[in-house]
Amino acid sequence: MAMAIKTSPELRGEDARIFTEDAERNGKLPTPKLSESQRKVLFTMLESSKNIIFPPRNK
Repeated sequence: MAMAIKTSPELRGEDARIFTEDAERNGKLPTPKLSESQRKVLFTMLESSKNIIFPPRNK
């Protein structure tokens, strides 16, 4: 997904050029993948977050 420089009024001139070049270079990098152990940790966290009651009940 490309971001138009015109949507970032703070970036002008040299800063805008550098930002665009960095974004294009970073966009070509491979997407990181999760390991199986990382997936298990995230799954466990997701499952436990389903049991959170907010706001907490008074005991």
